[in-house]
Amino acid sequence: MVKASASRWTGYAGAQEVALIPLPQISAIATKRLSTGLPELDQVLGGGVVEGSVILIGGDPGIGKSTLLLQALANVPDPTKALYVTGEESLQQVSLRAKRLGVGDAPIKLLAETQVETIIALATTHQPKIMVIDSVQTIFTQTLQSAPGSVSQVRESAAHLVRFAKQSGISLYLVGHVNKDGAIAGPRVLEHMVDTVLYFEGEKDSRFRMVRAIKNRFGAVNELGIFAMTDKGLRGVSNPSAIFLSRNRFPAPGTVVMVTWEGSRPLLIEIQALVDDSHGIPRRVTVGYDHNRLALLLAVLNRHGGIAMHQMDVFLNVVGGVKITETGADLAILVAVLSSFRNKIIDNASAFFGEIGLGGELRPVPGGQERILEAAKHGFKRIIVPKANAPRQKCDDIEVIAVNSLSEALANID
Repeated sequence: MVKASASRWTGYAGAQEVALIPLPQISAIATKRLSTGLPELDQVLGGGVVEGSVILIGGDPGIGKSTLLLQALANVPDPTKALYVTGEESLQQVSLRAKRLGVGDAPIKLLAETQVETIIALATTHQPKIMVIDSVQTIFTQTLQSAPGSVSQVRESAAHLVRFAKQSGISLYLVGHVNKDGAIAGPRVLEHMVDTVLYFEGEKDSRFRMVRAIKNRFGAVNELGIFAMTDKGLRGVSNPSAIFLSRNRFPAPGTVVMVTWEGSRPLLIEIQALVDDSHGIPRRVTVGYDHNRLALLLAVLNRHGGIAMHQMDVFLNVVGGVKITETGADLAILVAVLSSFRNKIIDNASAFFGEIGLGGELRPVPGGQERILEAAKHGFKRIIVPKANAPRQKCDDIEVIAVNSLSEALANID
C-alpha cells in the first residue's frame, strides 16, 4: 500500500494579493436612497431606491410593469438622469405610453437596444443615476452565440449589468418575464444576483395591482404596495385596507374580517367561507390561502372545538386577490367556517387575528398593537386576539377580547 504524499499548496498563478480587514475597522455608511416619487413603491423598497442596487420586477404580460417603471422614472427628483432601455418596444411606442400617462414632457432619455455591451457603453458616457432594462430576456451579449432569452444569455447579460451597476453606483431596474407557474423565467440564479425581487400581481378583472417584495437586501420582505390602474396610469392607494372591505353592504354568514400583517404594516382583509353538504369525497378549495393549512385547522376544530366537518365541502376565498401566507389568519378562518356552517352572521363590527396551535391554544403574532389600532381606525368596535397580544392599557375606541384557546374564542362569538 502506497501512502499518498501531501502536496504543498502554491496558490493560483498570477493571483493578486488582497488585504484582510478586521470587521471593526470597516466604517458603516448609511445607504443613500432615491425616492421613486411613488409612495407605495417606496414603501415596498424600504424607503426608496438604494444607489447601486439592482431590482428585478416580474409579472404577467400586460399587468403594468412598464407603466409602473415609466412613471417611476418620470417622478424621480431629476428625470434628466434617468435612462429607459427598451428591447421589446419601439421608441415611438414608449413615447405614446408616456403621453397617455401624462408624463410625455419628462426629460427621460430613451434607448432602443438589446446588446448589453452597447447599453453599458452608452450608460458609461451619459452617467444616469437610475436605469430601466425592459426586459432582461431580450438582452444579449456578443460573447455568447446562443439566442437572446436562453438561459446562458439571460445569466451572462444580467451578470454584466449587475457588475456595471455596482461599479458605477447606478440604480438598475430589470424587468423579467414570468413562466406559466408565475415564477420569473430564466435561470434561478437571476434572483440571487440582484438585491431586490418584486412581483407585480393582480386579477385581470380587477383594477387593483399589488407589488410584493419577496427579497430585499435593504428592506423588509413580503412588503406590499397597492396601486389602482386608471386611465392615467397607476395611482397609489393611500388606505389599502378600505379596498378589501365590503362590510355594511350585504352581511352574510361566512364573512369575517381579519387583520393580517403585510411587510411592515397591518392590513384589513375580508375572509369568506362556504360550508355545504358533500355529495362524494369532501372538498377543500381555497383561493388566496394554502389548502393544506385549511385542512390542518379543520382537524383542530374537530378535536378541540367539537365540530366535525368530515362530510362537508369547505370553500374559502380571500377577497381582493390577496394571498395570505401568515398564520395570524388562523382564528379568522375558523370563525368564518363556523359562521357558514351554523348559518349565523358574525357582527360586522368585529375583527379577528391569532395563530392556532395543534393543541387548540391561541398563539401570539407579531404586530399585535398595530393590528388593533388599524381595526379601530376603520371603525371596528370589537376584536378577538390572543392573550399575549392584549394591550397593557385599555383601548377607548375598541373592545379587545383576549383569549387563550380556540374554545374561548368560539365561546365569545356564540
